[in-house]
Amino acid sequence: METKINVHELIRQYVEKSTMTEKGAIKDDTLIFDEGLLDSMGLLFLVEFIKDNFDVEADDDELIKENFESINSISSFVNNKLAAKA
Repeated sequence: METKINVHELIRQYVEKSTMTEKGAIKDDTLIFDEGLLDSMGLLFLVEFIKDNFDVEADDDELIKENFESINSISSFVNNKLAAKA
């Protein structure tokens, strides 16, 4: 199981790579969809990344802005799902 730090860092790396953004340019609380860094297709790829890397699936009712709006919120979502599985 990934630690909280690893989850956060892996998500940060994924968002930076998928948005082709310089390392450190996106803050943990940057609203990645509001800023236009990711779109709906980007969300689908992000959900797939989470499933592949953390064995966490997002249910349809969990695909809400609050769970995916920033690196912090994505990390919290993944960590909460991992904790629920433990």
